[in-house]
Amino acid sequence: MALSWALTALSLLPLLDAQSPVCANLTAEPITNATLDQISGKWFYIASAFYNPEFNQSSRTIHAAFFYFAPNHTDDKILLREYQTIGDKCVYNSSYLKVQRENGTLSKYEYGKEQFADLLLTKDPKIFMLGFALKDEQNKGLSFYTDKPEVTEEQMRVFHEAITCIGMQKSEISYTDAKKDLCGPLDKQHKEERQKEKEGDTALG
Repeated sequence: MALSWALTALSLLPLLDAQSPVCANLTAEPITNATLDQISGKWFYIASAFYNPEFNQSSRTIHAAFFYFAPNHTDDKILLREYQTIGDKCVYNSSYLKVQRENGTLSKYEYGKEQFADLLLTKDPKIFMLGFALKDEQNKGLSFYTDKPEVTEEQMRVFHEAITCIGMQKSEISYTDAKKDLCGPLDKQHKEERQKEKEGDTALG
């Protein structure tokens, strides 16, 4: 009797998930120009949970991180400029993400192959998540980003509920700490350099 009840309960889980507004958010929607505009700009990496060993190890070395998305609507690419505080130093990296509009995914070459992530937007335009191999029990993962280093309780609740929804535990989450950021000075330097380039281009024009 207990077993049949358990099986019935398990069979209802997908229905419950489907009805949860958070679980509904964990389906990538087609990416439009409006989507790209929404994720354009500066974002802060807040937290993540990964089963993939390489992703998990890498995420646990990052004390703080922020990045800039500069989408190109025509080429379906996003220029990614990352500032990561790892150990006692700031690590800067610039690369491109490919946009798969119909699939709602972003991809990047890492660890020797093209890695895909579902772009997961919520009702709050100030946050978004990236879902990795969500149907792969051995490698799934979820990362969480906000437009400010401080996160509200409601925003964090969205991420925690999403983690539960994909069958992971809150205890498996790695968090960053914006107070440990060492990349502020380099970011400021890059901004000043880009401003000088713009002024130079204007003068030439």
